[in-house]
Amino acid sequence: MNRCWIFVFSMFAFCSTAAHAEQVGSVDTVFKLFGPDHKIVVEAFDDPDIKNVTCYISRAKTGGIKGGLGLAEDTADAAISCQQVGPIELSDKIKQGKDKGIVVFQKRTSLVFKKLQVVRFYDEKRNALIYLSYSDKVVDGSPKNALSAVPIIPWAHAAP
Repeated sequence: MNRCWIFVFSMFAFCSTAAHAEQVGSVDTVFKLFGPDHKIVVEAFDDPDIKNVTCYISRAKTGGIKGGLGLAEDTADAAISCQQVGPIELSDKIKQGKDKGIVVFQKRTSLVFKKLQVVRFYDEKRNALIYLSYSDKVVDGSPKNALSAVPIIPWAHAAP
């Protein structure tokens, strides 16, 4: 019983470090007579460790009765685009985690086993941040994924 609580609290602590997304918009893709329609949802999240980097994710959201009750499994399809929206300062923590990547976002896409994740890598040679989105449930032998790179450039404001 104690191991169960330790697991639950450790998962809560792990998940609390990842960013939370805010829905920007959505489009319906398939009409469902009962329950919400299938749709594509666009969400935005700010990198929790790097100020002034925002990522946008579009992902499929299953509707119908199961989708409305939160019991449906969403498809593994997703796209990501990340941008620098202000000056970026890299900490030593970011540079240390460059090879393994750091999970910066997670979203459940099924009741139990499937998550959409975004992992950040730092490419020191090219002075860029790379964001990899993928579904952690294997589909046809390899996970579906998408990639976005943010070159770290000096930030200059345009003169009014």
